[in-house]
Amino acid sequence: MVLTAQEFDVVIIGGGPAGYAAALHGGLAGLNIAVVEKEKVGGTCLHRGCIPAKEFLETAAVYRTVTGAKEFGIVADPPGIEFAQSQARKQKVVDQLWKGLQGLMKKRKVTTFPGTGRLGADHLVTVDDGTELRGKWVIIASGSVPRTIPGFEVDGRLVLTSDEVLDLEHLPASAVVIGGGAIGCEFASMLSDLGSQVTILEGLPKILPGCDKDVADVVVRSFKKRGIDIRTGVTVTGHRPAADGRTTTVQFGDGEEITVEAVVVSVGRRPLSEELGLQGTAVEVDERGFVKVDDHLRTGEPGVFACGDIVATPQLAHVGFAEGMLAIDQMLGDDVVPVDYTKVPWCIYCHPEVAFAGLSEEAAREAGYDVVTKKDPYGGNGRALIVGEPDGLVKVICEKTADGKAGRILGVHMVGPWVTEQLGQAYLSVNWEATPQEVAPFVQPHPTLSETFGETILALTGRGLHVG
Repeated sequence: MVLTAQEFDVVIIGGGPAGYAAALHGGLAGLNIAVVEKEKVGGTCLHRGCIPAKEFLETAAVYRTVTGAKEFGIVADPPGIEFAQSQARKQKVVDQLWKGLQGLMKKRKVTTFPGTGRLGADHLVTVDDGTELRGKWVIIASGSVPRTIPGFEVDGRLVLTSDEVLDLEHLPASAVVIGGGAIGCEFASMLSDLGSQVTILEGLPKILPGCDKDVADVVVRSFKKRGIDIRTGVTVTGHRPAADGRTTTVQFGDGEEITVEAVVVSVGRRPLSEELGLQGTAVEVDERGFVKVDDHLRTGEPGVFACGDIVATPQLAHVGFAEGMLAIDQMLGDDVVPVDYTKVPWCIYCHPEVAFAGLSEEAAREAGYDVVTKKDPYGGNGRALIVGEPDGLVKVICEKTADGKAGRILGVHMVGPWVTEQLGQAYLSVNWEATPQEVAPFVQPHPTLSETFGETILALTGRGLHVG
């Protein structure tokens, strides 16, 4: 019996942020779209990443608030933690968002096929069960999985990745977090706030590489004040589980050891490209496993795009959204502008939060810019004092003009209370290549945390109001 491939305008391999954004965007435009997804639409972000991780970080924030309630004149019994309840709440949030996404996919007439999709010649995608799909266009959006390191085989009990941490029913009394990047710092912050003794082991000279140094320094001070031990410039060499299997001893640095109940491996994510097939196509994969694309996300195979974590761009859900829509817009014949990855927003939800867009001071100088910078603390912000979160700062990096003044805004880096919700005006300023003189006239509401950005901008014009 000869099977005939089902025909679609677009076949998308992977239903994570990049894949489902492409599907929803294309479906709204009337394209006939198929999505091949081996688990649940929503991908890592919804089920094992952004959403569940931030739910646990919110649990930590609520616990901090209750613990510190006495400062506000609120008398409460010493709080306790029922982490299984937080786990249940996390799943409720995830399921609600998943059901909503499924409803949207159905409304946009997107057809979902369960399984792993493999791309062959002539835009033919074969699913595990033998189903064959052919698209006028194909989008590869198969995503990523946590990286592991030799000597730390993941067992879900002593050695965990982000996937296993987000399924915990009980918190470890002590933990080593291997990796001091964004995800590692989020987990370290959450575990510490909920009572675990945490040590971060980072191979680079500082945690949060890529963040402006002044911003990273604020996080370091906060972490140390809360008892998080940070060891940078060290290499982990292995671990030795105890006979009872309840703890393990991690070896690192120059013969140093630490015994903990859990090891969280947080050393980034690798692209999930080994099951893509690609025989008979001109799609290329580089030595790290990323699908090669040009700045318009086009692969070497005509009509085949790739986006999301499978390509070597920032592994951020919102970048995946933008890339998925960019691919669809090209199929629709729209005029498009490639994503400028140097100006995308970054948000890190540890405590204190970090948010930035554009170049750090170090990166700007390395790029050859002569810069003017200004940083102002939240300690002078009325709302920050009201909510009891005065630690943090806003830093604005500008290109120095010929007369020595602050010109184009190259980057805005923030650390402090709820800065992930304050980045909008900074993001627009960076992407519109505005100057402080152009941004300063906009009125900031008072009292708000976002005033600190406005005050920093005013200061760069030489006419700061409340700041020096």
